[in-house]
Amino acid sequence: MNAKVCAALIAAVVLSLLAAGCMGGETPAPADRPQYIVGIDGDYKPFSYIESDGSAAGFDVESIQWIGEEMGFDVKIQPMAWDGIITSLVTKKIDMVYSGMTITPERQERVSFSNPYWIVNQAVAARADSSMTIEDVLAGKVIMGAQRGSTAADYIQTNLVDKGLLSENDFKLYTGFSLAVADLENERVDAVMFDVPVVNEFIQEKGLRKVGLVETDEEYGVAIRKEDTELLATINEGIDRLQASPKWDELKQKYGLE
Repeated sequence: MNAKVCAALIAAVVLSLLAAGCMGGETPAPADRPQYIVGIDGDYKPFSYIESDGSAAGFDVESIQWIGEEMGFDVKIQPMAWDGIITSLVTKKIDMVYSGMTITPERQERVSFSNPYWIVNQAVAARADSSMTIEDVLAGKVIMGAQRGSTAADYIQTNLVDKGLLSENDFKLYTGFSLAVADLENERVDAVMFDVPVVNEFIQEKGLRKVGLVETDEEYGVAIRKEDTELLATINEGIDRLQASPKWDELKQKYGLE
């Protein structure tokens, strides 16, 4: 290659680079996808839990991951203690709670909720050899266990303890439901109460007995800070799209929620 040809090639390359720079406004680089930290209860199978390899799984976990892909944002799952999870949301340690959180007036004073996406009731479980009835439970004749900060704990406190049916000493609170079940197995409590799908999981795994149901008709929603109105709208649209897609039925079947 002679010097004239080489010079011509260099000039052509320079011109093409300059042209590309001039046209940069017409083809901007795609904006970075936002990332939201999603707080979950890591002991809440089948909705949210941690696998043996440390990965997060569950109906709610896969739901928000699907919504993130659909709506154009990334998701970081953050397991947390349930009784402090709303405080973590309000103080901006996480961006939302997507983990079977019941919409209650008390919680609505602090955070906003998405449209409801699931409805549950409460179940009571006991050891397989127990002869207790749901009437015994509701009369306060047993030692009860529940997860601290849960609606099951609220129900027991309001309807049994506050009414004088159950002694404060016979009401045990735990940071996670699996700890309550462990004390049930070790005969430190007589019965435990929690959301029906979660109790069903433990009954299958631990060989417990379902004593009965308490109809509370609770609605699950995604908790979001009150000021994050755009994120709330995004999540509501994402839930609508998920429930209208084949993925919704796939998730219900996968996690036994049909």
